[in-house]
Amino acid sequence: VQLQESGPGLVKPSQTLSLTCTVSGGSITTNYYFWSWIRQPPGKGLEWIGSITYSGSTYYSPSLKSRTSISRDTSNNQFSLQLGSVTPEDAAVYYCTRGASVDSFGSWGQGTQVTVSS
Repeated sequence: VQLQESGPGLVKPSQTLSLTCTVSGGSITTNYYFWSWIRQPPGKGLEWIGSITYSGSTYYSPSLKSRTSISRDTSNNQFSLQLGSVTPEDAAVYYCTRGASVDSFGSWGQGTQVTVSS
């Protein structure tokens, strides 16, 4: 399976960050995979943002839940991330992944850099 992130590389503070992951070589509805978003701020470790399952159930990091929405487009085999009210602390490389559970990330996209600046 291949995953490819896409979206704006620059977002203004207080706006919404929107990213899409396009999946090829496998369906996002295939049992029993979890499709996740992870980020890595500069100089920091990886942070799980949230996941959407093969059936459409969603799980979010408690620290980001109030600002996060993950959805999917099964017709285009894509899943998306929306993170609202961004601040410079949300600047990071954002990755989409596939795994066998909410904390499993076996396949990764190449990542996309997002900067938050006015």
